[in-house]
Amino acid sequence: MSANLTIEVWSDVACPWCFVGKRQLEAALAEFPQAGSVQVRWRAFELDPGAPAEREGDYAEHLGKKYGVSTVQARAMLERMTRVARDAGLDFHFERIRPGSTFDAHRLLRLARERGVQDAVKERFLRGYFAEGEAIGTAESLTRLATQAGLAEDEVASVLASDAYAREVREDEARARELGISGVPFFVIGRHGVSGAQPPAALRSVLDKAWDEASTE
Repeated sequence: MSANLTIEVWSDVACPWCFVGKRQLEAALAEFPQAGSVQVRWRAFELDPGAPAEREGDYAEHLGKKYGVSTVQARAMLERMTRVARDAGLDFHFERIRPGSTFDAHRLLRLARERGVQDAVKERFLRGYFAEGEAIGTAESLTRLATQAGLAEDEVASVLASDAYAREVREDEARARELGISGVPFFVIGRHGVSGAQPPAALRSVLDKAWDEASTE
């Protein structure tokens, strides 16, 4: 019996563990024989829903205040995260980061899903933010990154000038609350929920189980 499997991933484009988790999922799928029958959908989650379009100030200082640690400790956290990212094949540059609201990025990701380029846009937003110093909350950066990843500039402009897909983003966030998701990335693979950037082997194990269940339905 043929089967299809949908993976839903709640994540934020300003979340370093979400980028690592994306790579871990990709590694798991690369070893999964039925990967061609798997669809990945990226769901919206804002780590800082009250953020301005662009947050001023030192990123490490802001991180320290958020977690109640010193700036020195925050910088050490960022150095550890950079090493974790490097092990996953990612090049993080926290010294370049320009944080801000990710709400508009999530709206564009919803457009990207309809146009069949959601994964490419997600990847471009993450790389632009963590490696290139793009201000993820500004229309200028979002337009540049989204069009580079395959969206039409006029459609991007139309979304950013309106409230298009705002309801869908809020529905994703409401669903996350219903599921008890308080941190991201969070993977829903078939009937199974997986929290955090788990190793590829752990994700592959869940994939195998979910596939077997889908095949018998």
